[in-house]
Amino acid sequence: MKTNEAIQEMKASMRLPIVMAPMFLVSSPKMVTEACAAGIVGTFPALNARTKEILEHWMEQITNELEEMKKDNPNKKIAPWGINFITHRSNKRYTEDLQLIEKYKPPIVITSLGDPSPVVKIAHEYGGIVFSDVIDIKFAKKAIAKGADGLVLVASGAGGHAGQLNPISFLHEVRSFFLGPVILAGGMSKGEDILASEVLGADFVYMGTRFIPSKESEASQDYKQMIVDSAIEDIIYTDAFSGVHANYLIPSITKAGLDPTNLKPKQEIDFNKLQTEAKAWKDIWGAGQGIGPIKEIQTISEIVDELETSYEKGIRNIKQRNAVYMK
Repeated sequence: MKTNEAIQEMKASMRLPIVMAPMFLVSSPKMVTEACAAGIVGTFPALNARTKEILEHWMEQITNELEEMKKDNPNKKIAPWGINFITHRSNKRYTEDLQLIEKYKPPIVITSLGDPSPVVKIAHEYGGIVFSDVIDIKFAKKAIAKGADGLVLVASGAGGHAGQLNPISFLHEVRSFFLGPVILAGGMSKGEDILASEVLGADFVYMGTRFIPSKESEASQDYKQMIVDSAIEDIIYTDAFSGVHANYLIPSITKAGLDPTNLKPKQEIDFNKLQTEAKAWKDIWGAGQGIGPIKEIQTISEIVDELETSYEKGIRNIKQRNAVYMK
Protein backbone atom coordinates (compact mmCIF):
# COMPACT_ATOMS: atom_id res chain seq x y z
CA MET A 1 0.00 0.00 0.00
CA LYS A 2 1.32 3.45 -0.91
CA THR A 3 1.83 6.01 1.85
CA ASN A 4 -0.95 8.34 0.66
CA GLU A 5 -3.46 5.49 0.56
CA ALA A 6 -2.36 4.29 3.99
CA ILE A 7 -2.74 7.79 5.48
CA GLN A 8 -6.20 8.17 3.93
CA GLU A 9 -7.23 4.82 5.39
CA MET A 10 -5.77 5.81 8.75
CA LYS A 11 -7.68 9.12 8.83
CA ALA A 12 -10.93 7.44 7.77
CA SER A 13 -10.78 5.23 10.87
CA MET A 14 -10.24 8.16 13.30
CA ARG A 15 -12.65 10.53 15.04
CA LEU A 16 -9.90 13.09 15.56
CA PRO A 17 -6.38 13.34 14.07
CA ILE A 18 -4.68 12.55 17.39
CA VAL A 19 -1.83 10.15 18.06
CA MET A 20 -1.61 9.36 21.76
CA ALA A 21 2.14 9.64 22.26
CA PRO A 22 4.14 6.67 23.55
CA MET A 23 5.10 7.47 27.16
CA PHE A 24 7.85 5.73 29.09
CA LEU A 25 6.49 3.85 32.14
CA VAL A 26 3.01 5.28 31.49
CA SER A 27 1.64 3.73 28.27
CA SER A 28 0.17 0.23 28.41
CA PRO A 29 -1.81 -2.17 26.19
CA LYS A 30 -5.00 -1.06 27.97
CA MET A 31 -4.30 2.58 27.10
CA VAL A 32 -3.61 1.62 23.48
CA THR A 33 -6.83 -0.35 22.97
CA GLU A 34 -8.96 2.25 24.79
CA ALA A 35 -7.47 5.02 22.64
CA CYS A 36 -8.15 3.09 19.43
CA ALA A 37 -11.70 2.35 20.62
CA ALA A 38 -12.19 6.08 21.21
CA GLY A 39 -11.12 6.83 17.64
CA ILE A 40 -7.54 8.04 18.08
CA VAL A 41 -4.25 6.23 17.47
CA GLY A 42 -2.92 4.50 20.58
CA THR A 43 0.82 3.83 20.90
CA PHE A 44 3.32 2.59 23.46
CA PRO A 45 7.12 2.30 23.72
CA ALA A 46 8.38 -1.23 23.06
CA LEU A 47 10.71 -0.92 26.05
CA ASN A 48 7.79 -0.41 28.44
CA ALA A 49 7.55 -4.18 28.19
CA ARG A 50 10.48 -5.20 30.36
CA THR A 51 11.21 -8.42 28.42
CA LYS A 52 10.80 -9.71 24.89
CA GLU A 53 8.24 -12.22 26.15
CA ILE A 54 6.10 -9.52 27.77
CA LEU A 55 6.28 -7.43 24.61
CA GLU A 56 5.05 -10.33 22.51
CA HIS A 57 2.16 -10.86 24.94
CA TRP A 58 1.25 -7.18 24.71
CA MET A 59 1.36 -7.08 20.91
CA GLU A 60 -0.73 -10.24 20.67
CA GLN A 61 -3.22 -8.84 23.19
CA ILE A 62 -3.60 -5.52 21.34
CA THR A 63 -3.96 -7.23 17.96
CA ASN A 64 -6.59 -9.69 19.19
CA GLU A 65 -8.61 -7.15 21.17
CA LEU A 66 -8.79 -4.70 18.27
CA GLU A 67 -9.77 -7.44 15.82
CA GLU A 68 -12.60 -8.50 18.16
CA MET A 69 -13.65 -4.88 18.62
CA LYS A 70 -13.89 -4.32 14.88
CA LYS A 71 -15.83 -7.54 14.42
CA ASP A 72 -18.32 -6.61 17.15
CA ASN A 73 -18.61 -2.95 16.04
CA PRO A 74 -18.39 -2.90 12.23
CA ASN A 75 -19.76 0.65 11.95
CA LYS A 76 -17.61 2.21 14.68
CA LYS A 77 -14.46 4.20 13.98
CA ILE A 78 -11.66 2.20 15.55
CA ALA A 79 -8.25 3.74 14.97
CA PRO A 80 -5.03 1.83 14.24
CA TRP A 81 -2.35 1.21 16.87
CA GLY A 82 1.36 1.84 16.87
CA ILE A 83 4.60 1.02 18.62
CA ASN A 84 7.62 3.19 19.39
CA PHE A 85 10.89 1.43 18.55
CA ILE A 86 14.38 2.66 19.47
CA THR A 87 16.40 2.19 16.30
CA HIS A 88 19.77 3.01 17.85
CA ARG A 89 22.03 -0.04 18.20
CA SER A 90 22.37 0.67 21.93
CA ASN A 91 18.90 -0.88 22.19
CA LYS A 92 19.79 -4.32 23.56
CA ARG A 93 16.55 -5.80 22.24
CA TYR A 94 16.92 -4.30 18.78
CA THR A 95 16.84 -7.58 16.82
CA GLU A 96 14.26 -9.36 18.96
CA ASP A 97 11.80 -6.45 19.00
CA LEU A 98 12.22 -5.87 15.27
CA GLN A 99 11.29 -9.52 14.71
CA LEU A 100 8.12 -8.99 16.75
CA ILE A 101 7.23 -5.98 14.62
CA GLU A 102 7.57 -8.22 11.58
CA LYS A 103 5.37 -10.88 13.23
CA TYR A 104 2.56 -8.71 14.64
CA LYS A 105 2.53 -6.03 11.93
CA PRO A 106 1.62 -2.87 13.87
CA PRO A 107 -0.01 -0.47 11.38
CA ILE A 108 2.20 2.38 12.66
CA VAL A 109 5.81 2.27 13.83
CA ILE A 110 7.40 5.36 15.37
CA THR A 111 11.19 5.22 15.32
CA SER A 112 13.52 7.13 17.63
CA LEU A 113 17.24 7.91 17.84
CA GLY A 114 18.60 6.06 14.82
CA ASP A 115 18.34 4.85 11.24
CA PRO A 116 14.71 3.93 10.43
CA SER A 117 15.49 2.10 7.19
CA PRO A 118 15.47 -1.49 8.61
CA VAL A 119 12.03 -0.80 10.10
CA VAL A 120 10.83 0.79 6.85
CA LYS A 121 11.81 -2.31 4.89
CA ILE A 122 9.82 -4.59 7.18
CA ALA A 123 6.80 -2.31 7.62
CA HIS A 124 6.42 -1.71 3.90
CA GLU A 125 6.27 -5.45 3.29
CA TYR A 126 3.01 -5.65 5.28
CA GLY A 127 1.65 -2.18 4.47
CA GLY A 128 2.68 -0.37 7.66
CA ILE A 129 3.57 3.32 8.01
CA VAL A 130 6.83 4.48 9.60
CA PHE A 131 7.12 7.85 11.34
CA SER A 132 10.44 9.08 12.72
CA ASP A 133 10.43 11.48 15.64
CA VAL A 134 12.84 14.40 15.21
CA ILE A 135 13.73 17.55 17.13
CA ASP A 136 15.40 19.61 14.40
CA ILE A 137 15.77 20.08 10.65
CA LYS A 138 18.98 18.07 10.38
CA PHE A 139 17.37 14.94 11.82
CA ALA A 140 14.19 15.52 9.79
CA LYS A 141 16.17 15.45 6.55
CA LYS A 142 18.15 12.39 7.67
CA ALA A 143 14.96 10.47 8.48
CA ILE A 144 13.44 11.29 5.09
CA ALA A 145 16.65 10.27 3.33
CA LYS A 146 16.52 6.91 5.15
CA GLY A 147 13.01 6.24 3.90
CA ALA A 148 10.69 7.29 6.74
CA ASP A 149 7.13 7.76 5.47
CA GLY A 150 6.40 10.58 7.88
CA LEU A 151 7.80 12.73 10.67
CA VAL A 152 6.90 13.46 14.27
CA LEU A 153 8.07 17.01 14.92
CA VAL A 154 8.85 17.10 18.63
CA ALA A 155 8.89 20.84 19.20
CA SER A 156 9.35 23.10 22.20
CA GLY A 157 6.85 22.49 25.01
CA ALA A 158 6.40 18.77 24.45
CA GLY A 159 6.61 16.45 27.44
CA GLY A 160 9.71 14.39 28.06
CA HIS A 161 12.60 14.73 25.60
CA ALA A 162 11.39 17.77 23.67
CA GLY A 163 13.21 19.91 21.16
CA GLN A 164 13.74 23.66 21.34
CA LEU A 165 12.15 24.81 18.07
CA ASN A 166 8.89 26.72 18.00
CA PRO A 167 6.24 24.31 16.65
CA ILE A 168 4.89 26.82 14.10
CA SER A 169 8.33 27.70 12.72
CA PHE A 170 9.46 24.07 12.80
CA LEU A 171 6.44 22.90 10.81
CA HIS A 172 6.71 25.70 8.24
CA GLU A 173 10.36 24.93 7.57
CA VAL A 174 9.77 21.19 7.26
CA ARG A 175 6.92 21.84 4.84
CA SER A 176 9.35 23.74 2.59
CA PHE A 177 11.03 20.43 1.68
CA PHE A 178 8.67 17.63 2.80
CA LEU A 179 5.04 17.15 1.74
CA GLY A 180 4.49 13.78 3.40
CA PRO A 181 2.55 13.04 6.60
CA VAL A 182 3.53 15.05 9.68
CA ILE A 183 2.56 14.67 13.34
CA LEU A 184 3.12 17.85 15.36
CA ALA A 185 4.05 17.69 19.06
CA GLY A 186 4.52 20.53 21.49
CA GLY A 187 2.28 21.45 24.42
CA MET A 188 -1.10 20.62 22.88
CA SER A 189 -3.98 19.58 25.11
CA LYS A 190 -7.19 21.09 23.67
CA GLY A 191 -9.31 20.51 20.60
CA GLU A 192 -8.53 24.01 19.34
CA ASP A 193 -4.84 23.04 19.31
CA ILE A 194 -5.63 20.24 16.86
CA LEU A 195 -7.50 22.62 14.59
CA ALA A 196 -4.67 25.17 14.67
CA SER A 197 -2.14 22.46 13.81
CA GLU A 198 -4.20 21.34 10.82
CA VAL A 199 -4.46 24.93 9.57
CA LEU A 200 -0.66 25.19 9.78
CA GLY A 201 -0.23 22.05 7.68
CA ALA A 202 0.08 19.17 10.15
CA ASP A 203 -1.81 15.95 9.43
CA PHE A 204 -1.98 14.80 13.06
CA VAL A 205 -1.06 15.98 16.54
CA TYR A 206 0.84 14.14 19.26
CA MET A 207 -0.72 14.29 22.73
CA GLY A 208 0.94 12.65 25.69
CA THR A 209 0.57 14.76 28.82
CA ARG A 210 -3.19 15.09 28.24
CA PHE A 211 -3.54 11.33 28.73
CA ILE A 212 -1.24 10.83 31.73
CA PRO A 213 -4.11 11.51 34.18
CA SER A 214 -6.42 9.07 32.42
CA LYS A 215 -7.94 6.29 34.50
CA GLU A 216 -6.34 3.70 32.23
CA SER A 217 -2.85 5.22 32.56
CA GLU A 218 -0.06 3.34 34.31
CA ALA A 219 1.01 6.58 36.05
CA SER A 220 0.71 6.54 39.82
CA GLN A 221 -2.21 8.33 41.47
CA ASP A 222 0.21 10.96 42.81
CA TYR A 223 1.59 11.57 39.31
CA LYS A 224 -1.92 11.96 37.89
CA GLN A 225 -2.93 14.35 40.63
CA MET A 226 0.22 16.41 40.19
CA ILE A 227 -0.62 16.84 36.50
CA VAL A 228 -4.12 18.05 37.44
CA ASP A 229 -2.78 20.43 40.11
CA SER A 230 0.06 21.92 38.05
CA ALA A 231 0.40 24.75 35.53
CA ILE A 232 2.94 25.86 32.93
CA GLU A 233 5.19 27.49 35.54
CA ASP A 234 5.57 24.06 37.16
CA ILE A 235 7.48 22.74 34.13
CA ILE A 236 11.29 22.87 33.86
CA TYR A 237 13.44 22.05 30.81
CA THR A 238 16.70 20.46 31.96
CA ASP A 239 19.30 17.83 31.05
CA ALA A 240 20.06 17.06 34.70
CA PHE A 241 18.31 13.69 34.81
CA SER A 242 18.98 11.90 31.54
CA GLY A 243 21.81 13.91 30.01
CA VAL A 244 19.39 15.13 27.32
CA HIS A 245 17.08 18.12 27.80
CA ALA A 246 13.52 17.22 28.73
CA ASN A 247 10.48 18.81 30.36
CA TYR A 248 9.76 17.70 33.94
CA LEU A 249 7.34 18.55 36.73
CA ILE A 250 9.06 20.82 39.26
CA PRO A 251 6.96 19.53 42.20
CA SER A 252 8.23 16.00 41.53
CA ILE A 253 11.83 17.25 41.61
CA THR A 254 11.23 18.98 44.93
CA LYS A 255 9.56 15.85 46.29
CA ALA A 256 12.70 13.89 45.34
CA GLY A 257 14.79 16.10 47.64
CA LEU A 258 16.38 18.25 44.93
CA ASP A 259 16.41 22.00 44.50
CA PRO A 260 15.00 22.75 41.00
CA THR A 261 16.77 26.13 41.00
CA ASN A 262 20.16 24.52 41.56
CA LEU A 263 20.26 21.31 39.57
CA LYS A 264 23.63 19.71 38.90
CA PRO A 265 24.62 17.85 35.72
CA LYS A 266 23.35 14.26 35.53
CA GLN A 267 26.70 12.70 36.41
CA GLU A 268 26.88 14.73 39.62
CA ILE A 269 23.45 13.75 40.96
CA ASP A 270 23.86 10.80 43.29
CA PHE A 271 20.35 9.60 44.05
CA ASN A 272 21.75 7.04 46.47
CA LYS A 273 22.88 9.85 48.78
CA LEU A 274 19.54 11.64 48.83
CA GLN A 275 17.05 11.20 51.65
CA THR A 276 14.81 9.37 49.20
CA GLU A 277 14.83 6.43 46.81
CA ALA A 278 13.57 8.58 43.94
CA LYS A 279 14.59 7.66 40.41
CA ALA A 280 14.46 9.69 37.22
CA TRP A 281 11.25 9.05 35.18
CA LYS A 282 9.90 6.69 37.84
CA ASP A 283 9.63 9.41 40.49
CA ILE A 284 10.81 12.57 38.73
CA TRP A 285 8.01 12.92 36.24
CA GLY A 286 7.85 14.27 32.72
CA ALA A 287 5.11 16.58 31.45
CA GLY A 288 4.59 19.12 28.68
CA GLN A 289 3.75 22.82 28.74
CA GLY A 290 0.13 22.16 27.76
CA ILE A 291 -0.57 21.07 31.31
CA GLY A 292 -2.69 24.05 32.37
CA PRO A 293 -6.07 23.08 30.85
CA ILE A 294 -5.96 19.58 32.40
CA LYS A 295 -8.28 19.78 35.39
CA GLU A 296 -9.44 16.27 36.26
CA ILE A 297 -8.74 12.55 36.04
CA GLN A 298 -10.94 11.05 33.31
CA THR A 299 -11.24 7.96 31.16
CA ILE A 300 -9.58 8.08 27.74
CA SER A 301 -13.05 8.00 26.18
CA GLU A 302 -14.10 11.05 28.20
CA ILE A 303 -10.93 12.92 27.24
CA VAL A 304 -11.50 12.25 23.53
CA ASP A 305 -15.14 13.34 23.84
CA GLU A 306 -13.99 16.59 25.46
CA LEU A 307 -11.35 17.15 22.76
CA GLU A 308 -13.92 16.56 20.02
CA THR A 309 -16.30 19.08 21.60
CA SER A 310 -13.63 21.77 21.83
CA TYR A 311 -12.40 20.96 18.29
CA GLU A 312 -15.90 21.49 16.91
CA LYS A 313 -16.28 24.63 19.03
CA GLY A 314 -13.09 25.97 17.45
CA ILE A 315 -14.54 25.44 13.97
CA ARG A 316 -17.77 27.23 14.94
CA ASN A 317 -15.81 30.13 16.44
CA ILE A 318 -13.87 30.63 13.19
CA LYS A 319 -17.11 30.63 11.19
CA GLN A 320 -18.73 33.09 13.61
CA ARG A 321 -15.77 35.48 13.47
CA ASN A 322 -15.73 35.32 9.69
CA ALA A 323 -19.47 36.04 9.63
CA VAL A 324 -18.94 39.16 11.76
CA TYR A 325 -16.32 40.52 9.38
CA MET A 326 -18.49 39.76 6.35
CA LYS A 327 -21.26 42.09 7.58
